[in-house]
Amino acid sequence: MADSPIDQLDHFRQDAALSHGELWLRYFELGGMSTGLQLEAYLYGALEPSRHDHDVIAHALNERFVELGGNHPVPYDEDGRVGHRRREDREETDTGRPPAETV
Repeated sequence: MADSPIDQLDHFRQDAALSHGELWLRYFELGGMSTGLQLEAYLYGALEPSRHDHDVIAHALNERFVELGGNHPVPYDEDGRVGHRRREDREETDTGRPPAETV
């Protein structure tokens, strides 16, 4: 089974040769507000980061790859397309029914 985009964040972290603590510090410096434990949970797919948190993590990793002389391999979550299902999609999948109409 292929890794989900969320699970890939930890693979990128390993490729960037960053410890969890080093990535968290970079993430925090860029405005990330999650704890180190929450960040690890995002990396392992135990928690789903918000779009903002995903993009801050991606940016921290991409900055590291640039420092190493590389490119920007970590995709950003533009328009919610990377690893995140829309709330409506989650509700339909989780309940097996289409979501209720909102007024």
